Amino acid sequence: MKNLFASCGVFYKENEPLSAHTSFRIGGPARWLAEPENAEQLICLLSALREKDIRYFIKGNGSNLLAADEGFDGVVIELGNRFAEVRVEGSCIYAEAGALLSRIANAALDHGLTGLEFAHGIPGSLGGAVFMNAGAYGGEMKDVVCRVTYLDSDLKVCTMTGAEAEFIYRGSIFKQHRDWVILSAEMELHPGDAEQIRELMRDLAGRRRDKQPLEYPSAGSTFKRPEGYFAAKLIEDCGLKGLQVGGAQVSEKHSGFVINKGGATCSDVLALCSKVYDTVMERFGVPLEREIELLGMQEEK
Repeated sequence: MKNLFASCGVFYKENEPLSAHTSFRIGGPARWLAEPENAEQLICLLSALREKDIRYFIKGNGSNLLAADEGFDGVVIELGNRFAEVRVEGSCIYAEAGALLSRIANAALDHGLTGLEFAHGIPGSLGGAVFMNAGAYGGEMKDVVCRVTYLDSDLKVCTMTGAEAEFIYRGSIFKQHRDWVILSAEMELHPGDAEQIRELMRDLAGRRRDKQPLEYPSAGSTFKRPEGYFAAKLIEDCGLKGLQVGGAQVSEKHSGFVINKGGATCSDVLALCSKVYDTVMERFGVPLEREIELLGMQEEK
């Protein structure tokens, strides 16, 4: 394996704890964790892994990810700060998949561009945000993404328009084609007043601090919004605020969040989510769907 990584020029770590690479701070070791710097290295690595039939999983910032307690017996490919160029050209921002949304939003602010204020407080990276059409406070990635560059099933570099990405609530065409890999995206914004942009960012950040349990590790909103309902209200109306399994708890501050109170395991989180699902289903007949992606478990695909 070491020769494989070396032949592609890819930085790697061995037996790397996934708890250090997810916002939940949960997860056992990845047998290998690789961090390519560009598309060429990534294609080389993926080609070699496929040829040798070695299991792999591609992640971004890990802010919407729950990793298995036993870890991952394969290669976790992290598109992170080594794969994170951000470039502003006129009213368009180009960013690679590993660039944090907060950094991209700050670049927009620096150039007096409006439209990405909603993304400033989302802790994810661009690739994951496009994959799931991340959004907050009335804004979504579909509102700004005009072009996406990605690897298709044959590792060919392709591009599509924002419309072709088929963005829906917490989803996109990339969720339907999980063997495709988002490399970068271009976002079309609009000129605005820098002070107004900054003030809106401050306002949204204040709302997050007031309403969300940011002081605890989590993966953000645990469940998707069911059509016609709000997941947090259903959970709260069932009296589940504060419900705890091991170190995992339904936040007392915002019932839409499952948090790591300390020492939570993947099993704790899944057991708690199952209890929440069963209770809401029994009382209201509304099925809740987890928003969190899984790594190292059968459901990961």
